Amino acid sequence: MPNPNKNVTTTTIPRDLRSMEEATGNLYESIVIISKRANQIAAQTKEEIHTKISSFHHDSDTLEEVFENREQIEMSMTYERQPKPTLVAIEEFLDKKVYHRNPLRDTQE
Repeated sequence: MPNPNKNVTTTTIPRDLRSMEEATGNLYESIVIISKRANQIAAQTKEEIHTKISSFHHDSDTLEEVFENREQIEMSMTYERQPKPTLVAIEEFLDKKVYHRNPLRDTQE
């Protein structure tokens, strides 16, 4: 499975908070947007994992078959190597790939 987030770093790096604030004018609003996007990414990844793992589940598995399922282990390692959802969400936000709006601000204008 190709990683769609291959340009996202898998380690934590220092960020300029002012660059996060530029899109919304409020740092805390930007962080809420990033956290909601990270939750969406995590839920999507979790759904993918459950879909793929369900193909490995058999009611008649013996203990040896469970421990020797190499495909399942490789799939698990692939997902473990992916960047964390928070890092992906930050990159998407900074690259302006996340659509966001504030309904309260829209009604005031």
